Amino acid sequence: MTTTERREPANNADERTMLEGWLDYHRSTLAWKCEGLTDAQLRTASVPPSELSLLGLVRHMAEVERGWFRSVLLGEDPGPIYCSDADPDGEFHLTEADTWQEAYATWQEEIDIARRNAAGFALDDLSKGRSRQSGEPFSLRWIYTHMIEEYARHNGHADLVREQLDGATGD
Repeated sequence: MTTTERREPANNADERTMLEGWLDYHRSTLAWKCEGLTDAQLRTASVPPSELSLLGLVRHMAEVERGWFRSVLLGEDPGPIYCSDADPDGEFHLTEADTWQEAYATWQEEIDIARRNAAGFALDDLSKGRSRQSGEPFSLRWIYTHMIEEYARHNGHADLVREQLDGATGD
C-alpha cells in the first residue's frame, strides 16, 4: 500500500475548486483509513451483527460514485458492481476471495469516471437522471455536496472500524 496524501482545498478557492477539493479530501481520507491493513483485517466486520467493514465501505463508495456520476448525472444504466436484486447490499457481503487490490482498483476507476463525467458539467447544470422521490433533476453542485456528505458520514464509520481493528485513530 502507498501512503495516501490528503490536502484540504485552499481557503480562498473558487466554489467548484472548493467542492472538488473537499470531495477529493474525503475520498483520500477513506483510503488513508484502510492503509497498512491486511485483506483479512479490511474484511473484518466492526461489531457483530453488523457487516460493516472497511473493505465493504470502499466497495459501497464505488457503487455510490457509479450511481451519482453515471446513473444520475449522465442518465446511464451501467448496472451495479457488487449489488444485485437478490443481494441489494452485496458490497458488504464479503468472502475470503474479496481483496483490497480489486476493491481499490474498482473504486479508483469509478472516481476517475466521475471526474471525467463531472468535467462536462457546470455547477448549475442539471442531471439527466432524476430523483426517485420528486422526479426532479439534480444540479452538479447538489451532487458534489451530497457526495461530500456521504463520504464524511462513512469516514466517521471508518474511524470507528479502524480503531476497533488496531487502535489507530485520527481526524
